[in-house]
Amino acid sequence: MARFGSAYRQAVEAHREARGRLARVAGDLHRRADADDGPSADLTARLARVGAALASPVPGATALTAGPVPVRLGEAPTADDAFPVVVPLGRGRHLAVDADARDPRVAALLRAVVLRLVATARPGAVRVAGLDTAAFGATFLPLRPLVDVGVLDPPAGTEAEVAAVLDAAERHARAAQHAGPDADGPTLVVVAASPPAPRELARLAALTHAGPSAAVCVLLAGHPPRQVGPPPPPLAATTRITLTDQRYAHVGDPPDLPYSPDGTGLAAPVLLDGDPPPASVAALAEHLATATRRQAEPTFAALLPPARWAESARAGLRTVIGLAGRSPVTVAFDDATPHWLVGGRTGAGKTVFLLDVLYGLSARYPPGELHLYLLDFKEGVSFTEFVPTGRDPSWLPHARAVGIESDREYGVAVLRELRRELGRRAGALKRHGVTKLADLPRADPAPRIVAVVDEFHVLLAGNDRLAREAVTLLEELARKGRSYGVHLVLASQSTTGIEALYGKADAIFGQFAMRVALPGGAGVLDPLNPAADALPVGSAVLNTAAGAAGADTVVRFPDAHADAADLGRLRHELWQARPSGSRPPAVFRGYDVARVDDDPDFVGLRPDARRPVALVGRTVDVTGSVAALPMDATPGRHLAVVGTSPVGAQVLRAATLSLARQHRPGTARFLVTPLVAAADPVAADLAAALVDAGHPVDLLDAAGLRDRIHALAAPPPGPPTGRTYLVVFGVDAAGAVLGRADPSIFRSGYDDLRALLRHAPGYGVHLLGWWRGLRRLADDLGGAQNRDDVACLVALNVPGGELGLHLGVTDLTYTPRPNRALLVDRHAQRVDLIVPFGGAETDLDGEP
Repeated sequence: MARFGSAYRQAVEAHREARGRLARVAGDLHRRADADDGPSADLTARLARVGAALASPVPGATALTAGPVPVRLGEAPTADDAFPVVVPLGRGRHLAVDADARDPRVAALLRAVVLRLVATARPGAVRVAGLDTAAFGATFLPLRPLVDVGVLDPPAGTEAEVAAVLDAAERHARAAQHAGPDADGPTLVVVAASPPAPRELARLAALTHAGPSAAVCVLLAGHPPRQVGPPPPPLAATTRITLTDQRYAHVGDPPDLPYSPDGTGLAAPVLLDGDPPPASVAALAEHLATATRRQAEPTFAALLPPARWAESARAGLRTVIGLAGRSPVTVAFDDATPHWLVGGRTGAGKTVFLLDVLYGLSARYPPGELHLYLLDFKEGVSFTEFVPTGRDPSWLPHARAVGIESDREYGVAVLRELRRELGRRAGALKRHGVTKLADLPRADPAPRIVAVVDEFHVLLAGNDRLAREAVTLLEELARKGRSYGVHLVLASQSTTGIEALYGKADAIFGQFAMRVALPGGAGVLDPLNPAADALPVGSAVLNTAAGAAGADTVVRFPDAHADAADLGRLRHELWQARPSGSRPPAVFRGYDVARVDDDPDFVGLRPDARRPVALVGRTVDVTGSVAALPMDATPGRHLAVVGTSPVGAQVLRAATLSLARQHRPGTARFLVTPLVAAADPVAADLAAALVDAGHPVDLLDAAGLRDRIHALAAPPPGPPTGRTYLVVFGVDAAGAVLGRADPSIFRSGYDDLRALLRHAPGYGVHLLGWWRGLRRLADDLGGAQNRDDVACLVALNVPGGELGLHLGVTDLTYTPRPNRALLVDRHAQRVDLIVPFGGAETDLDGEP
């Protein structure tokens, strides 16, 4: 009884104390009301005024990087009026609702909060990622205009897409934390319309614990989940909303900013806000689109590193390619994405994208750690600026081989060189007892190689021997390149319909984890991935999962052509800093005409050569080596230039002049025989040049040729005292003379010609002839059994099938075209595509 009386007295005292506190508060309110003017004296009106001010910051002016901002959730009605309810949201401040977005009130609230966060911040300062596995993205449909302007990412509706969004969110958080509190990067708002699977829910909860420096705000509906199982992961710094009935909700205290003394939340029911008007969403999207274009267009200079050549390539290559929202996007050549597949229609920006990547890499890594092999198979100038020109002598120090309007044969030659490099690197790894490129000692480094093949479908065109070899080489490079630091970039308008890839496409492209889809390039992505369906020019989808949906990042990249001045300055800066002794890249220009008179190998020829060589052009190989045919004592060391093209006369002139430079004056005799009018100017020029060089020259006609062949067909009585070169322009035109038999000896000129071809090299006599038809050559030789009597052949516009029959080769791949010829040396088992001296279809003075 005593204890009951004591408790009663304590209750009475508490009641009296509460009544006194209430009286004091009432008196204070009355005093404040007496001191104020008009309706603001009412407490509810005052709350409404303050709440409205907090909930209505200046649009587009709030810096979310400085901290959370007040965001309106709804209003709390009272007996006389209502006041707005605001909570702090933004970096490090989050929101959770106990029901998911299948409740219309929750869906509308999430959309309203997203719109207010985006509208409050300056353009580009907020990016929104939506997760909606319960309704497959339907929650975000009213916000579609924000998707179109790139503020709201396409919502993730599957578990794989949710995982990919959270991967990106975690990368964003790490990058923001690495950048530091003073960085002005965007805030990522992750909106989960319903709780994801437990693993992903734990990852969302972890983002709420990352703190303000992570630049992430989480809006999570349906938490805690209403299912049987372990308790959900705890959330940090989160304001909670609980739906109390069909109309009202309860808003808990925001973290560190309590509404109530006891932390239970606002002691008033809250009517949550509904959907924002569609007109407001559209107007905001239009404003953001204009502001984004004006303020956030990426520039190449802004993406460059602060210092040149300051990074190491031992673990891989990385460069910033553009922006996703306002966040820089980094791409890599490493173990995860060793090779890239790039797709896009004509005009979509493939060249611009590739230039951005190549310049970005070259600015970050020194030439000793990065080598570039660049092939362009279209009629363009994609890589011209990386090589020296008559207008600009600079070049990119990292470039090793550059093909401009490349031939397929040149592309295959580059792939062969890369395969040889794989073999060399495999030997180096074994020699040092290591398994990774990064483990090689610094004294024996192996720079990473990036090989870019633009319009690679041209390289694989058809199903001939060349295409099949290219496919085999690409497959080997794709499989082994990761281990040896050789990375491929294949770019094309389309990757389908390539006959040579039938049965091999999956084996090759399966190694290309990085897919880059530009406008019109959705073919490089999975058929079920629509991420590239509506891309504007200047943007691309980056996918690191071989095109699978859910691993997409939409990036805007700089226009290299618009920033040409910046690129030029960077190229000259890198060129000036090139290591001592650096050589310019080997360049193959498919349209260039080869001229013997200014060819460095021709100029470098000197007399007294042990084995004189006839120079006939430049080989289509990685280094553009000179096409040289030795003229020694081996039987058959003669040269036949075949084809109706007048370039044949120029090739014959180049071969003769190059031989003349290897003999001292008077040690070689030249018998020049112009038998076709079209070759007269070239023959006259050749004879004059030989005389000027001090060599004896005889100009012959058809009859004189017949006599000299008869005389030269017989070996001299003693050792040869010099060389004799019989140079005939139009051997087929001598048929009438050579075909007549001498009745005194019963021999025709053809008999003497065949004897000369078979035996004359042994005593220093060589024939250099131009035949305008392959059949006439075969007839002059006396049939296929004698074809080795002329071992060296340069075929111009001769059909490949006809040439193969003459040579006895069944799989010869050759398509005649201007400015190309096929060099055959039967003794050396050599068949090479060359750019002949004299070049394309020129007139005989050598002018195009």
